[in-house]
Amino acid sequence: MFNMGAKKGYKAIAKYLMVSPRKVRPVADVVRNIQYTEALARLDAIPNKGARILKKVIQSAAANALFQNKKLDEEMLYIKELQVSDGPRLRRLWARARGKRDILLKRMSHISVVVDEIAEMGEKKVGTKS
Repeated sequence: MFNMGAKKGYKAIAKYLMVSPRKVRPVADVVRNIQYTEALARLDAIPNKGARILKKVIQSAAANALFQNKKLDEEMLYIKELQVSDGPRLRRLWARARGKRDILLKRMSHISVVVDEIAEMGEKKVGTKS
């Protein structure tokens, strides 16, 4: 039987972001399962729009963690989960030659981040892919 009261970490969600999920996912792969401070340093070095947005969501999750648990410090946090999913698509008409048209899809994304304490990782090492 599983424990319903088990803490899953501290969460932040950003929805309806005007950036394609396909462009954000490679950036998310860079910072998944690493320490919070190292993730911010890596995101500062990446010049993409997705990196700036992802940094804000990660900082929001860390702020939620530090607000809810006053004993925590930024050095004690790591990125436990990071999901980039598709949002709705805005359809725009694009005028073409001879009175025709194409449909331009403006893609949106939803980003969900969960940060947790490093001490609760157990056997798993921070910064390793497993």
